[in-house]
Amino acid sequence: MLKSAATALPGLSIEPVASRSTVQDGVYQRLSEALMNGRLDPGQQLTIASIAEMCGTSHMPVREALRRLAAEGALEVASTGSAHVPAASRGRLDDLCEARIINEGAAGAKAAANASPAMIRRLESIMADYFEAAREHDLGGMTTRNQEFHFTIYRAANSPVLMRVIETLWLQFGPFLRLLTRHVEPKARPLERDSYTTHHYDILDALRRGDAKAVSKGIGADIKATRDLLRRLCEG
Repeated sequence: MLKSAATALPGLSIEPVASRSTVQDGVYQRLSEALMNGRLDPGQQLTIASIAEMCGTSHMPVREALRRLAAEGALEVASTGSAHVPAASRGRLDDLCEARIINEGAAGAKAAANASPAMIRRLESIMADYFEAAREHDLGGMTTRNQEFHFTIYRAANSPVLMRVIETLWLQFGPFLRLLTRHVEPKARPLERDSYTTHHYDILDALRRGDAKAVSKGIGADIKATRDLLRRLCEG
């Protein structure tokens, strides 16, 4: 007898796929969002049956979505077709962060030339939402706002190639954010402005000045700060 999806995949909730998109793309999008937003644990198993139940679809679209994510390095697929999130090793963490610094720093530098007042206001709004989530100890909301902040900048680079590379890196990095969230959650407390987001404000200031080099430097510093926190939580 099959377990319910909620029992088989604790902590993961996926809405049924809407008919307006292809089923396979819909499943892929929902799993991608779960990975990027740190809702899947390193090493977590993903069974085809459980995902199909949550998405309200057959097994085939799920199988194809898992293969697609495996090709992007976000999942590892077994011969049975089931998948799991890669383990969180320090070597993998360092490799991903180095690639993120190079590619996201480049996107940020390109975005500096396109930093309109509307974009700055959007980033300020995201940061306000971030601190609202922090006051409510909503770590999931904080993670989502963090992603919105970064991707608002990267989209302004107007580089589809860089954007695709960055999305793939975030697919692989998301489970590390889950590891960090699980570490921080039991200690959750009100956050001061400069405790966790100094680099975000440095990036904002650099965007206001149109300083491409400073934007890139701030993004690199932000990624390194997260990496340093995670190094203590990863296996060797």
